[in-house]
This record gives sequence, C-alpha cells and structure tokens, in this order.
Amino acid sequence: MSVAKPQGTMLGHPKGLFLLFTTELWERFSYYAMRAILVLYLVDQVGKQGGGLGWTQADALSLYGTFTALVYLTPLIGGWLADNFLGQRKAIYFGGALMAAGQFMLAAPHAWFPGIETTVFYIGLGTLILGNGLFKPNISTMVGDLYEEGDHRRDGAFTIFYMGINLGAALSGFVVAWAYTSFGHTEVINGEEVFINNWQAGFFCAGIGMLVSLVIQFLFAQKLLGDIGTVPAARLERERQAQLGNVRKEPLTKVERDRIKVIMVLGLFTIIFWAGFEQAGGLMNLFTNEFTDRYIGTWEVPTTYFQSLNAIFIVLFAPVVASIWIRLGKNEPNSPVKFALGLVLLAIGFLFMIGAVVEMGGDASAKSSMWWLVGAYFFHTMGELCLSPIGLSMVTKLAPLRIASLMMGSWFLFVAAANKIGGVVGSFIGHGGEKEEQLANAMAIFSGIAITAALSGVILYFMADKLVDWMHGAESKHHNEAEALEEEIAVTAEHEAIKR
Repeated sequence: MSVAKPQGTMLGHPKGLFLLFTTELWERFSYYAMRAILVLYLVDQVGKQGGGLGWTQADALSLYGTFTALVYLTPLIGGWLADNFLGQRKAIYFGGALMAAGQFMLAAPHAWFPGIETTVFYIGLGTLILGNGLFKPNISTMVGDLYEEGDHRRDGAFTIFYMGINLGAALSGFVVAWAYTSFGHTEVINGEEVFINNWQAGFFCAGIGMLVSLVIQFLFAQKLLGDIGTVPAARLERERQAQLGNVRKEPLTKVERDRIKVIMVLGLFTIIFWAGFEQAGGLMNLFTNEFTDRYIGTWEVPTTYFQSLNAIFIVLFAPVVASIWIRLGKNEPNSPVKFALGLVLLAIGFLFMIGAVVEMGGDASAKSSMWWLVGAYFFHTMGELCLSPIGLSMVTKLAPLRIASLMMGSWFLFVAAANKIGGVVGSFIGHGGEKEEQLANAMAIFSGIAITAALSGVILYFMADKLVDWMHGAESKHHNEAEALEEEIAVTAEHEAIKR
C-alpha cells in the first residue's frame, strides 16, 4: 500500500507543513495557557466559584513536577499506539479531543461539583496527560513524513514548525492573563474588598485553543496532507517487506541499529543542553529578581517579562535560521555539527551571566545590568534553534519506519531527564542564607554549565563524522546508486544470515 503525498508548495515547502504549523500553534497555546496558571490556581486560597483549591505551595509544586514528568512519559505510549494501531492522524484527533475535554473539566466552575472539585480536577489533569501522549509525538512525526529521505528542506521545516510552538506559547501568556482578570470579580472578605481571579476562564480559553487546533486539522488534513498519517507505520513497513518478499517480521538491520545509535548519542548531548537551558525558569529567574537592575527610567521591568524573551526571539529569528540552512545548500552543516553549535552557543549565553556576576564585584547589594540577561537569552535561543528543531528532524530521518513515533516519544524522555537534572543543578544555589553566598554559588553554577556545554560541543564536533557514517546516507542528497546498492546487499545478507 503506497501513501499518497500531497501536492503544492508554499514558500518552498509543502503546504501541509503550514497546516501542521497552525495545528501545533493552537495546541501549544492551549498547553502553555493551562501551565501558566496551574500552580497559581492550586495555591489560591479562595474556595469559591472562580477561586482556587487552597493547596500549599509545596503540594502544588509537587503535583506540577509529577504532571510535567508524565507529560514527557506518555508520548512513548502514544507513539507506540500510533505506529501499530491508530496511525498518526487518528492519534492526533483522539489526543486533541482528550486534551480539549481535560481543559474544559478544569474550566468547570466549582459550584457545578460541590464537594468533589479536587476529584474533577484530577480527572481533567489525567485526561490532559493521556491526550498529550497521543498528540505530541505524532504531529512531529507527520512533519518529517512530508519530505523524502535526503531532502535538506526538512531541517528548515522543523525550524518553521518550532516557530509555531513558540508563537502559541507567547500568545498564551497574554490571553490567559486577560481571561482570568477580566472575568474575575470583587468580593468583601473579612471586611475588605478582595479581587478574585477567575482561573476557570483561563482554562476555558485553553480549551477553546485546543478545539481550534482540532477543527483546523479536521477540515484541511486530507487536502493538504494527502494520506500521510492515515495508515499505521508498522502496517506500511509490513507491506513494504511483503513486496520485497520478506513476509516474516524481521529484526532491526545493522543500518537501522546504527541510526538508532545516533539518536541515542545525540540524545545524551541534548540532555546537557536542556539541563543548562532550563535554568531560565529557575536559577536565571531568581537572579533576575534578586540581582538585576530592571529599571528603565522610573519604570521597573517585571521579572516575568524576561521569561518571554525566548519565545519572542524564536518567533523573530526562526525564519532567519531556516533560510540560512536553505541558502547554505551543499555547505549546510550536518545534524551533529548543528548540535555542537547549539551547545557552544549555550556556553556563550552563560558567559553573559558570568559577566553579570563579575560586574557586581562580589557585592550582593549591587545590581547587574539587564542587558547581560538579554544577551544570555539571545544566545540560548540561537542555540535552541540549532538543536531542538534539528533534533526532531533527525529522529524522523533516522528512526525505522515501523517504530518512528515510538522513537519520537523516546526523544522526549531525554528532555524529561534534562528538566529533572536542571532542577537539581539549579538547587545548588542553596536554601536561603546570605545573598553573598547565593551570588557565589550562582557564579559557580553558571561557570560549570558554560564549561560543560563548551566541552560537550567540542567533543560532539569531533564525533560528527563517525555519527554521519552511522546515519548511512540519511542526510545526503547524493547518496548515489552504488552506495544504495551496496547497502541493500548488506541488509539482504544480514537477513539471510538471521533466517539461517
């Protein structure tokens, strides 16, 4: 059974890319809108309609950690289901529907479920986790399926796709803040007027975003994607093997094993990158709040504004980076070199943080310039654009067809491990204590991350040629017929040896 490819291009890419871009934009809008207010909703002490659940901060953060861990775990299951039973298209529909249902459960006013608000909340959160597992790995796999093996537009496509993720994330913070404040109300509590945020309105906006994502995909998928994602990858592989005369299920070939090794090796380096990068929401956020001069004239820039720099830089520069890869043509760096570049750029970003600490001269009462932070976030974002979308693209190039979505789910586990490690590293700043001690610890952490990232980038650069060999031409447009024939002979010989 052959899978029909869609026809038509836009800006040099298949039109289906922009459908998947829009679908992912609204799904990420939905996810980040919910994530932005989850902990705030849990710790809000007002137990009335529009109020929170009144949890302690420790309990709320513990649940948040569990939630994000499961968000990265369930794509493994969702990828396997798509590969073997559902196909990517159905997995996205089912996952999107579950996520929309979960958001609307969270949005349900407490008055609708008196006494069981927390139970409904848990059900909604669990539904979100399951839906995310079906949606997350399969939308990325379908982007890769738009391109033939060796098509150098693929990396640019994932960069454009990645811009959609961040555009949705950037929009969510503004919209959800408008929602929970605009639909809030004032009550008199203990003789004082108190404004009560309507968190449910924020969750409702998130649910609407997920519905928009689903409707767009449903209306335009067949026209712009053709049959991509409609047939489980494992079934396609079985039919391909049957056409070649291999009616039995074969184990992974040497070529496939080598390509999986590349995914695993680069996965270890991506852990190093994200463990450093994720300091943005923790240690760097704390440094911004405590040790940075955030005044422009008489106006103090809110600490949280700096968290938006990453998404803004990605939206601005993702098209630029994508066009650079296309313009380089034959001189475009391979995936391992791009990964190495991403690690070096991360290290440069932390040099700016070291500069911020040096400017303070060891005086914790002094303040560093906010421009150090802007520079750090800029270089971290450039590193992210060299590594994160390229990683997604690489998995679709190298993963065996019959386990493509499963491998994409595995890739997200590396990110999950990085988030956990990043939290442990950031915690070394200490628990309270003197600010001078915190400043010294921050200097040590920034320096350690910079050195580790730079050395990792250098090591990976020198490993790049070997990793490209293990790719067996997956990135080469010029993988000529002789090489292809030689590879096919080797694969056939291996299969025959296994049968004997």
